[in-house]
Amino acid sequence: MASTNRTLQFPSILENIHIAEQLIDDVCAEFHVKEDYYGELLIAMTEAVNNAIVHGNKLDPSKQVQIHFSINDNMLRFQIEDEGPGFDYDNLPDPTAPENIEKPHGRGVFLMKKLADACAFEDNGRVVILDFAVLEKATA
Repeated sequence: MASTNRTLQFPSILENIHIAEQLIDDVCAEFHVKEDYYGELLIAMTEAVNNAIVHGNKLDPSKQVQIHFSINDNMLRFQIEDEGPGFDYDNLPDPTAPENIEKPHGRGVFLMKKLADACAFEDNGRVVILDFAVLEKATA
């Protein structure tokens, strides 16, 4: 399958999460992603974009969120970048610990790591990279 790249950029307001949702809809339709994977893609991506808007850019509409999308072979890659200071992604509270179970927040990174085939952080946590191996490999 050929390589494809796209970049989206938008201000940090919560209503713009729909842009990520639309990207997932478009990608799933265009590349015939199995319906079984749709929810995983949608949840992981909306968590990443929400974190960029709320925690990274602190809901500052003058700051931008960028989504870079690429596809190579059978791998979808989404890179979500904010303009915030970053965060210590290696030392987050465990949302499954008894003291955290009933807390309304703190599950985004946990969900991204569970739902994506690979989840990595760069630039002090300002960039999250989500990989999904959800496409059929091209047959020769």
